Amino acid sequence: MSKKDLSEREICTRFIYPALINAGWTAQQIREEVTFTKGQIMVRGKLHTRGETKRADYILYYKKNIPIAVIEAKDNNHTLGAGMQQALGYADCLQTPFVFSTNGDGFLLHDQTGLFNPNKVETELGLDQFPAPDMLWNLYQQHHGVISPEAKAIVEFPYYDDGTDRTPRYYQTNAINKTLEAIARGQDRVLLVMATGTGKTYTAFQIIWRLWKSGAKKRILFLADRNILVDQTKNNDFKPFGDKMTKITNRTVDKSYEIYLSLYQAVTGSEEEKNIYKQFSPEFFDLIVIDECHRGSAKEDSAWRDILEYFSSATHIGLTATPKETKDTSNITYFGEPVYTYTLKQGIQDGFLAPYKVIRIDIDKDLQGWRPAKGQKDRHGNEIEDRIFNLKDMDKTLVLEKRTELVARKITEYLNSTDPYAKTIVFCDNIDHAERMRQALVNLNPDKIKENRKYVMRITGDDQEGKAELDNFINPEERYPVIATTSKLMTTGVDAQTCKLIVLDQHIQSMTEFKQIIGRGTRVNEEFGKSWFTIMDFKKATELFSDPAFDGEPVVIYEPKEGEPIVPPEEKDDGEVSDDTTAEPTIFDPPTGGSDDDDTEGEPPKKFVVNNVPVKVIGERIQFYDNDGKLVTESLKDYTRQHILKDYESLDTFLRKWKGADKKSLIIEEFQKQGVIFEALEDEVGKDFDAFDLICHIAFDQPALTKKERANNVRKRNYFTKYNEQARQVLDALLDKFADQGIQPIEDVQILKVPPFNQMGSLMEIIQSFGSVEEYTKALKELGDQLYDDVS
Repeated sequence: MSKKDLSEREICTRFIYPALINAGWTAQQIREEVTFTKGQIMVRGKLHTRGETKRADYILYYKKNIPIAVIEAKDNNHTLGAGMQQALGYADCLQTPFVFSTNGDGFLLHDQTGLFNPNKVETELGLDQFPAPDMLWNLYQQHHGVISPEAKAIVEFPYYDDGTDRTPRYYQTNAINKTLEAIARGQDRVLLVMATGTGKTYTAFQIIWRLWKSGAKKRILFLADRNILVDQTKNNDFKPFGDKMTKITNRTVDKSYEIYLSLYQAVTGSEEEKNIYKQFSPEFFDLIVIDECHRGSAKEDSAWRDILEYFSSATHIGLTATPKETKDTSNITYFGEPVYTYTLKQGIQDGFLAPYKVIRIDIDKDLQGWRPAKGQKDRHGNEIEDRIFNLKDMDKTLVLEKRTELVARKITEYLNSTDPYAKTIVFCDNIDHAERMRQALVNLNPDKIKENRKYVMRITGDDQEGKAELDNFINPEERYPVIATTSKLMTTGVDAQTCKLIVLDQHIQSMTEFKQIIGRGTRVNEEFGKSWFTIMDFKKATELFSDPAFDGEPVVIYEPKEGEPIVPPEEKDDGEVSDDTTAEPTIFDPPTGGSDDDDTEGEPPKKFVVNNVPVKVIGERIQFYDNDGKLVTESLKDYTRQHILKDYESLDTFLRKWKGADKKSLIIEEFQKQGVIFEALEDEVGKDFDAFDLICHIAFDQPALTKKERANNVRKRNYFTKYNEQARQVLDALLDKFADQGIQPIEDVQILKVPPFNQMGSLMEIIQSFGSVEEYTKALKELGDQLYDDVS
């Protein structure tokens, strides 16, 4: 057998792997066929599927979890560089500077460091010229500025290994390694941007572990702003620190530990004696990690900043999903450009985060406005201001009780039509609004409330019983509460793995807050049936999806001039407080012209409550997140047509491909990878049609035949007579299977192992009735041609 006859996998086994071993790479440094994404979850109608995963033929590691090269292999019928563009795409994800393509004759190296061959970006190498590990690692370190022995000791120190073969996801590895490289170079302010649900805390643990164990950092402070975050961190990801770790509580300090976790409110306060962090010397900590740093760490007047300035000699690492960049506040100005960014869009496209559908509901009084009659009074006897009230007033200066009831009814209708026990968060404008929404939902769900009074709970900072149910709400094992009404308390730091519905009845004018709210639904938990979630929007908040800032790179827009004081605007929340006695910092940028709601300090705005104004829905549309990362209005037919016509400009083009295919199922699988879900199309068009007829009908307006009609047409042609009796029985049974299930199952030889085929003989006996494997394959191909013979 010549080299040209070998498969890609045989090329790898016979030529590539031996070449790597001969170059000095060990089996532990070589990983073959590495799948490093999960495949995007694509939702169509009520169904979902996963797209293609990314899989590298080889990833080479200097040490475990430190990748430095990727190799893409092709069979010998391809050129040496045929896999290069594919490999470069993988290298962009994996952040590997050395990229190889091969066909078994040699290697083409694409060097992104510019150090291997200063005269060429791409260099051809023989099979016996593959670079040794130490050579590539030295170039890697030079490229990243890791020169000194101390710096090398940091970046080479191994990850924590719990003995379970758990390895970080590729983007976590990138974040960890990029952070250590930056610190090894002497950078003392580091920003990591990672979307909600991507494992920031686990990433922080590995960073701290490697810096601590290598001796680079001896005392570490981890700051968060909610007790639940500190406790989750201490009990879960940080558990391996054991008795070297403590949580600062009761404003007491024990200086005998090495790893400290603290709620920032626990180490600072308004009175000087409460600032217990000053019991530590300014040089006590070598490293401070600030979780959710967008919540104020870069504000000159924030309590966070007091701590950071006191421990200014330490290295500071900021973690956030949403870096805050406003005219008054900038994370990037403080920390510098992110050393690594992993966005919500990337997380969804990789399949690690849940995509979303959006239901936008327009209410008449919101869009058309409402003006009271002259002298009209509200339910409390207050004369209503004579002006036109519209969306910006709803639940802030005007409460239409019928509107609250309408929103609650739409939520209830959706849950009853999908899953009445799907975890749901309803974001309201303020505590009063959250309480009114709770009452409306309770009154619309008497049966569920009778089952358990906690079916609906208000979870806000002022309500101890509601806050006590937060753990039960986020626990996948606990059914109740099902619906949580809130305003600000659940915007961030709530790991709601099984939240399937997020309702926006809140005025959101901050991109930071919007991203945080969306992040409550982005976790995937397939064990509990959570693969995607729905956003129900009543206040046009999801228009922010079309804002270029929604998922773009962080951009600094805060540039204070030298010597110029920074006077941030007052940022106030709705009166919710944290688990400690100190009020939580704000988590939103207030709209220009005033406070966000009526539960703040100072004189609240006048709020009119009206109970007799009818409201109605005047518009409703459903959109879904497509595999290009855009929200498109839901029409399965339109989506399918567009994707088919993108690949096949005419019916003739499609038919040539279909009829020429040895296996029609391969074409169907290609469409499925693009997000065409045939089961969802069957719900819209009809369940009696094969994928072929669905494609032709939707994309090319062809009349569709049912699967049964196609099977009967084949029988009428009576072409089975050329086969022996057993073969005819097999083909006839295959037609029955087609009439029931379509083309894909009958193209899989494994179907011969199930009834009625297994009653006709063993798999090999059935195939032998056609003469040979080749003859059976030929007969199956002919059967497929006969099934679609009427279309031309």
